[in-house]
Amino acid sequence: MKQKITDTIESLSDSFFEISQYIGQNPELGNEEEKACKALTDKLSNHGFTVKTGIVNQPTAFEAVYDSGKPGANVGFMCEYDALPELGHACGHNLIGTQGIAAAIGLANVIHETGGKVYVYGTPAEETKGAKVTMADEGCFDHLDVALMAHPSSNYVKSGASLAMDAIAFSFYGKSAHAAAAPEQGINALDAVIQTFNSINALRQHVTPDVRIHGVIPEGGQAANIVPDYAVAHFYVRSTSRLTTDAITEKVSLCAKGAALATGAQLEVSNYEYSYDEMITNIPLSDTFTEQLLELGIEPDEIYDHEGGTGSLDMGNVSHRCPAIHPYIQISNQPISAHTHEFREAALSKDGFDGMIIGAKALAMTGYEIAANPSLRKKVAVAFQSRHQ
Repeated sequence: MKQKITDTIESLSDSFFEISQYIGQNPELGNEEEKACKALTDKLSNHGFTVKTGIVNQPTAFEAVYDSGKPGANVGFMCEYDALPELGHACGHNLIGTQGIAAAIGLANVIHETGGKVYVYGTPAEETKGAKVTMADEGCFDHLDVALMAHPSSNYVKSGASLAMDAIAFSFYGKSAHAAAAPEQGINALDAVIQTFNSINALRQHVTPDVRIHGVIPEGGQAANIVPDYAVAHFYVRSTSRLTTDAITEKVSLCAKGAALATGAQLEVSNYEYSYDEMITNIPLSDTFTEQLLELGIEPDEIYDHEGGTGSLDMGNVSHRCPAIHPYIQISNQPISAHTHEFREAALSKDGFDGMIIGAKALAMTGYEIAANPSLRKKVAVAFQSRHQ
């Protein structure tokens, strides 16, 4: 059956290459991915998937289902396809989206033998307001036995952890005045922002090493001779768990409230992006994926352990609703960093595509193992439950 899966993916390789190139050369920002969404869903429809677009009130999100007609496992594959401003697909989402449908089509070709259903989820805007957050909140993944995806990288890396994250906006409202002629009549909103930064910098001494707090000032006034009556600070607050992140976010918010009191400004607190939960890798599922890479000819010393995460993923929210993995697939023999021109070029290269095909095969083979092996399915489920008690 696994040979049939890989043969199916290989036989469609040219069409998958065209899709990955089309998405890569037509980058679309989050929640604007109309071309990518259509290219992916058209291919799935052509291979017998029933497709629903616009799920969770997001026009470029989709769910596609292939039903074997027999009881069995529900295997889900995640697709991402949003680009970055100016850089385009410098995170390789043109590959991730194509990889997801390739794996799903490969598995669908044998799912009649095992029973079950193959699901594909199109998840827009991973780089900003990740749709997986909303989809997880609305229960889209609760029925899945597993949720699978892999991310491009310069190495093969096992699925690991990521940081929980809050994106907090502090908007301060003051009172404008002539900064030289009548400064006493003003309330300086920018001073409140600066005081917030100073207080947060003092807070850093009293947090654990896993905590990350970093911010910018997107608005701070228009002219030096006018007391700014409006200023905004954006912060990311991250840590290894949602519980810790919630506590640190509250302390960071108190820094802003203190600054408002000290300056007389009015404060408005909001989330400018969705909150991401930490990634909880399902170890039996991760081990199964690694076994498939080995079966495909990847050498053991080419697959690295995950050394802890400092970034944040909306896949983390999925991992709290069902067993999930987020490993990394090699698309370049040279070290490259995501969100760079070099990564974008690698994601558009033939070597990058070939790496993606290996990832698609390994994901589909992992899905087959879950569908064909009830004892493995139980082991994965037990591991999931034990991490959520």
